[in-house]
Amino acid sequence: MFRFVLHVLIVVILTLLTQIGGLAYLIALAASRAWGIRRLLVKLAIFLVFYAGASFAAGLAAPMFGRVPLSCISGATDRLVVRSPIYCLLNRNYVTPELRDLAKALAAHMAAEFPGTVTVALDANFPFVNGFPLLPHLSHADGKKLDFAYYYKNADGAFLNGATRSPIGYFAFEEPAPGDELPCEGRHDWLTTRWDFDALQPLFPAYGIEEQRTSAAVAWLTSEGVARFRLQKIFIEPHLKNALGITDSHVRFQGCRAARHDDHIHIQVE
Repeated sequence: MFRFVLHVLIVVILTLLTQIGGLAYLIALAASRAWGIRRLLVKLAIFLVFYAGASFAAGLAAPMFGRVPLSCISGATDRLVVRSPIYCLLNRNYVTPELRDLAKALAAHMAAEFPGTVTVALDANFPFVNGFPLLPHLSHADGKKLDFAYYYKNADGAFLNGATRSPIGYFAFEEPAPGDELPCEGRHDWLTTRWDFDALQPLFPAYGIEEQRTSAAVAWLTSEGVARFRLQKIFIEPHLKNALGITDSHVRFQGCRAARHDDHIHIQVE
């Protein structure tokens, strides 16, 4: 009974983390039993082989379901990069073709406007099934959502190309200043993904948002992104929106139950 519960738990966790990992685990488990394999390391190796095969197959099959992967393999001349290979290893790098084209066009614009600038993509969506949640995100479930990292500078004001404050691009927040707009102040929702991670904040480098590039990116998204790629909305925390002087109505607050958006920019298309 314990083993059965353990297997179910592993399948659930792998499915939630990778969408296809649970299925790969079940196939690997069946293969190990059929081949009479008992050694744990060999079983793990078999799972990794099946998982790699399933991920490769997902990349081939996803376009038939309206999604394409953003590549985690980038060269010196690539202007759009995915922050970490972990996003591809977990199959969290899938978007609709239109959203992929938007991301590439944004990166090309930023590189032309600010030569050499790299635009960093973060979480996207899983390869299959509309409505399948990409935890902890509440809305990344249809291929039409994508997160970007902010552009950063060091304490001396020098631009840090392709850098993020955290290794995965999330959870290193830009804290509001006294008097800033705080729409969730005083709320204590128990069902929320708006986590502050106060204990982590001192661990991140003291980078600041590079205002010129970030403002230029948002300006392009709210003009060309809307006109050419049907961009629907952008989520940025109100205190950052105000600090950057952004007034466009496409830039909105995501609500108090969703994750903070002063560590990344969320965009979505129609």
